[in-house]
Amino acid sequence: MDGFTDIRATGWVRHLPPRLIPYAILARFDRPIGAWLLFLPGLWSICLAAPSLTSGIWLTALFFIGAITMRGAGCVVNDLWDRKLDAQVARTAGRPLASGQLKPIHALIFLAILLAISLLILLQLNNAAKLLGVLSLIPVALYPLAKRVTWWPQIVLGLTFGWGAPEGFAAATGHLALPALTLYLAAIFWILGYDTIYAHQDREDDALIGVKSTARLLGENTKTLLAICYAATILLVIASMLLAHEHAASYALLIIPGAMLRRQITRLDIQNPALCLKLFKDNREVGLAIAAVILAGRV
Repeated sequence: MDGFTDIRATGWVRHLPPRLIPYAILARFDRPIGAWLLFLPGLWSICLAAPSLTSGIWLTALFFIGAITMRGAGCVVNDLWDRKLDAQVARTAGRPLASGQLKPIHALIFLAILLAISLLILLQLNNAAKLLGVLSLIPVALYPLAKRVTWWPQIVLGLTFGWGAPEGFAAATGHLALPALTLYLAAIFWILGYDTIYAHQDREDDALIGVKSTARLLGENTKTLLAICYAATILLVIASMLLAHEHAASYALLIIPGAMLRRQITRLDIQNPALCLKLFKDNREVGLAIAAVILAGRV
């Protein structure tokens, strides 16, 4: 795994003015997969609970923009905490703070801008969603610390990235209900699985610097965890659809995302970081497939 890195100014980012490129990389605008994965649990809830097509489209747009800005803010917070650790890991040594391209004060100013945009989006939502939006800052702040104190930081990431499930339900309905909580659990199990795959990219470097992860904890037993997590994800999505009284005929369609998740398990090679990254990215399509199934249950 020596020399493996995914820090590259590619796509539209390379056309930015040179002074802006480090900020785009800091917020991971060059790699939108994280924003997609933050957005998708919220999309699940919007598909499950939006009272009309118009409100569903409006909320989807707000949540998509909010996912981009909040994921960017979370990356800034993470890199501020981890800049010294990142400098010791091949995959992350090129990050703007770890490499010295940006100073912490620059990152803090950029963070304030991202949070201001996120606040403007949050103000468009109802009071229940606003409250949940404010509370979401707690797991966002705690995640960078988790890898220092627990072997299960991926669960904390699940609590953070899955927050869109209750948030989206509250935004659509003005309250929380059991389907939102089961969908949140589904998201947490899904994230625990796919982020364990992601963490295998850094497994050897993490061992050298003392960072903990489920990838390090489980090693060759990772496939067992994935089987449990991904099965729980599908079962909890079914439970959410049942609780929301969706059409029973649509449940069979979950075989599609289920097969996509099974493919990740069978293909996983924890010694191949590039493959781990590809399998991790495949979860965008998995999340979109689950959203499509949930939406089909309402038609």
